[in-house]
Amino acid sequence: MRLSDFDYHLPDDLIATRPMSPRDHARMLVTLPDGRLENRHVYDMPQYLRAGDVMVFNDTRVIPARLMAYHGTRRIELLLHRMMDDGVWEVFAKPAKKITAGDELKIGDDFTAVVAGKNMETGMVHVRFNHDGAEFMQRLLQYGSMPVPPYFKRLGDARDHADYQTMFAKNDGAVAAPTAGLHFTPQLLDAIRGVGVNVVTITLHVGAGTFAPVRVDDIQDHIMHREWYNVGVEAASAIMAAKKRGGRVIGVGTTVARALESAANRNGGIDAACGDTQIFITPGYDFKLVDMMVTNFHLPQSTLLMMVAAFVGYDRMREIYANAIDQKYRFYSYGDACLLFKNHPSSAPVGTQSGH
Repeated sequence: MRLSDFDYHLPDDLIATRPMSPRDHARMLVTLPDGRLENRHVYDMPQYLRAGDVMVFNDTRVIPARLMAYHGTRRIELLLHRMMDDGVWEVFAKPAKKITAGDELKIGDDFTAVVAGKNMETGMVHVRFNHDGAEFMQRLLQYGSMPVPPYFKRLGDARDHADYQTMFAKNDGAVAAPTAGLHFTPQLLDAIRGVGVNVVTITLHVGAGTFAPVRVDDIQDHIMHREWYNVGVEAASAIMAAKKRGGRVIGVGTTVARALESAANRNGGIDAACGDTQIFITPGYDFKLVDMMVTNFHLPQSTLLMMVAAFVGYDRMREIYANAIDQKYRFYSYGDACLLFKNHPSSAPVGTQSGH
């Protein structure tokens, strides 16, 4: 498929730059298996769930990953992407052309980074900070800002420190929020459990690559970014138990879907798994585990929109987005939600690329 197949026009006034309050009062477009679309609210979600289902959330926590550094008098913006095994961080740097290996970047008092090199294939800069562990996190909290999406056209502020975290956030490492989880409140979670739904968490540290544009015309040529994930024994067991009793797996967010499909085994089950995933889900992919998905409305030509098209079918995706624009839903990270039911894979266009 071509990149242009995933384009659409969105009026600027439909881009949400602050979340709905209360969170579960955001609107929710429900795509029913019989083809109907319903305009509801997130707090209506329990009506579409049933006893025996399992709902899976991402418990990653967003770190203040945007840093302003100086190389001499030149200002360099750093956006952390992920930490590699040797303690070196991959970062997006602006302007990256002005720094080379060995350069020292000063961020604040006793907080510096040394450029270790560049990855010419990905455009990432590799840096090593002069602190790690808890001391590194303390300095991020002191000098960093929340890495809100570029379409906000502003830096993260004090409100974003709370708004851009889900109620499940506990494992530091994400540089973007798993935004579907932003819609949930303790009251809504109680109502979901009250239906008889089991609630579990997994971790996928969302990387800055989630905002990276697709720059190739044939989407199969796109190189997907890596993200670290962990599906624990408890979550894997709960998912398998739900499947055996005829329950459905509801993934809250594309990040959860990505982690679960990465951990899926060839027998249609799931194993506890931990590591990097580079899976790229496009139309034609047959989802192994996820039966329903809660997600936001995604950017045109994005890999997230391609995953939605894979989940519901390409034509269905176009219908959903046309309806959402017509009904003036709020789009993107702080926007409204949709509740998607999986389409049969035979109705989706062919073509998929995946990797672990």
